[in-house]
Formats: sequence, structure tokens, C-alpha cells
Amino acid sequence: MRFEIVARDPGSAARRGRLYTPHGVIDTPVFMPVGTRGTVKAMTPEMLDSLGVPILLANTYHLYLRPGHETIRALGGLHRFIGWPRALLTDSGGFQIMSLQELREVTEEGVRFQSHLDGSSHWLSPERVVEIQLALGADIMMILDQCLEYPATHESAERAMNLTGRWAKRAKEFWQRRAISRLATTAASGDPEAPLAIHQSTDSALFGIVQGGVYRDLRRTSAEQMQEVGFEGYAIGGLGVGEPKAETYSVAEFTAALLPKDQPRYLMGVGTPEDLVECVALGIDMFDCVMPTRNARNGCLFTSQGKLAIKSARYARDANPVDAACGCFVCRKYSRAFLRHLFAVGEMLGAILGTYHNLYFYLDTMRKIRDAIGSGEYNKLWSRVRAANGGLNF
Repeated sequence: MRFEIVARDPGSAARRGRLYTPHGVIDTPVFMPVGTRGTVKAMTPEMLDSLGVPILLANTYHLYLRPGHETIRALGGLHRFIGWPRALLTDSGGFQIMSLQELREVTEEGVRFQSHLDGSSHWLSPERVVEIQLALGADIMMILDQCLEYPATHESAERAMNLTGRWAKRAKEFWQRRAISRLATTAASGDPEAPLAIHQSTDSALFGIVQGGVYRDLRRTSAEQMQEVGFEGYAIGGLGVGEPKAETYSVAEFTAALLPKDQPRYLMGVGTPEDLVECVALGIDMFDCVMPTRNARNGCLFTSQGKLAIKSARYARDANPVDAACGCFVCRKYSRAFLRHLFAVGEMLGAILGTYHNLYFYLDTMRKIRDAIGSGEYNKLWSRVRAANGGLNF
């Protein structure tokens, strides 16, 4: 994997870049739709392709439980299994394991947990998580981390941060051993395609995750730990877990400034369209969040004027599009009244059209952000969004 910065905004820390992966070039800043179980809810891969999605996020925890990483490996890897030709990032499952609470036990060696599906017992270590992601064939893999809910004491946050740091070292060492083993095996095969295979086997990337809660001293220590191990990109984890929004921005800004200037920075699990604009200005390159898809299924649509609750009776005879400023086919073809009707009668098409619109809105927002950075106008865009107080009328 290779990352290059092609433009910087003079009025903020925003930067525009290109991330080169085995399955395509990704223009950054980028928003990654969440396909937890290998699919983005209510979307087909063809729909995502028509939206221009360059990279999807899938979850190691869920795919490990069903259908199992060995099954996916046997069927040619996750790209082939789900019919997705572009890049994939797999999360480690640390956030999902955090949510299990009473069903897990965290130790120095790893995490023992009970499946939320059937109560069966499972074990994940830093090495095991990397092994599973290698079987999936992700372009970008995340280390196992211990993520804490907010609020967390300084003592518990420090303990989790240090454990994540030790796990990071083990994950990187395992990843390196496996890479060397794959190279040796491929080179010794005598296959005329071996040079290409060797190149491809070393192109996937492993990202570290900075933890430390809302405590600046711990964030600094964690950033130093991750860089000492050395990764091809760095994520900021443990935010968007209940802390005040101002704290999210403040910690993200502080942490991003501690990370390498020439490598991608990924803010995990954040957030609203306004969050994207705000956090790009802080120097963040990559985002993911379930918000556009989950909200769509519940009838909440994002527009240039703010959120629209399409289930409301006020839209029963509204012939206007969801958002007159939006270029997606949903807004070009269908009325608010029709979408409201679909939700009122429980038709699945409502979730499909709503999800398509919301993802288009997020991706179009990122396109406008990239254009503004490239033209040196990002600081002006940022100021307009702040002044809009809930809207994104660019």
C-alpha cells in the first residue's frame, strides 16, 4: 500500500490524498460505507458501484462467527465471496467485543468471549485476529485493540491503552512472519506468475489504533507506542462512544497532530455529515459510520437543509424531492410523498431508496470536500457549514 498527499488546505489541517491498494486507488478524504457482515444493508454491490464507492468496511468479528473465515478463504477470499471488486478494510472486532460486556474476559493473551448468536465460547488473540483477516484477504487490516465506553477513569483507560500497545507489537510481529512465509512459499513454487504473486502478497496493509480515552497524556503515549511498532496507517479509536461532541473533536485534533504527516489517518466510527467536514479540517483522511445506512432504515434522511424525518405525516402529499439540491436518482425520480408511503406501509423499497440517497449524500459531501481542498477553498467551505447550523448547503 502507498499513500501520497496531493493537496493541502492553507487555512486548516485538511489534506487531499491518494491511497493505492491492490484493488484500486482511493481518493481521500474518504467515507467507507459499513458492510459489517460482508454486505451494506439494503444495497447490492452493483448499487454501491454505481455510487462510486471505492472501499467498504467489513467486520472480522461477525465474519469469523458466520460464515467463518476458513469458509471465505476456501471460496476465494472476501472480495470474491461478496462480489466486490474494489478495496476492503476489515475492522478487528474490538468495538463489538467491548459491547458484549458480561460475555467476555480480557486478559494479557487476548479475549475470550461468548457468541451473541448462540453463547458458544471463542478466543481471539492479536495474532488470531491478523490470521483471520489474512484469510479474508482484506486490503487494510486493523489490529486487535481494547476499546472502552465513556466515561472511563484514567486508570482503566491507561490499562487498556498499554494492553493495546502490547497487542499491537504482537500483531505486527505475526503479520511480518506471515508475510515472509508467504513470500518464501511463493518464490519457491516455480510458478511463472510468482513475481506478481509476491508483489500482491505484500500490498495489504496493517493499521495501528491509538487509544487512551479523552486523556491527552494517554493519547500521546499511545501514539508513540504505535509509531514505535510502525504501521502503514494509524487509526484513532475509542471516540464516538458517548463523550460530548466537543470532546470528540478536541481529542481527534490533538491525536491527529501526533501522527505521521505522510501516512493515512483514520477516525473510527464517526459520524454525521457535519462531523466529516469538521474532522477533515483536523487532518483526518478516512471515516466510517453506520449512521447513513441505519438512519435511512429508520426513515431519517440527510439533506442539504438538515435531517428529514420522512415518516412524518406532513410529507403525505409533498410532491417535492427529498432534497432539491441532490443529484441522486432517488431525488430526481421520487417524491417525499412516495417515500413516506413506502415507510408507512412497511415496503422494503423505502429502506433501499433511503439508503441509496443517504450514501449518495455522504459520498457527494466527501467529493465536495476533496474539491474544496484541491482548490484551496476548504476553509471557506468549513466556515459555511459551521454557520449553517445543521445544514450542508454548499
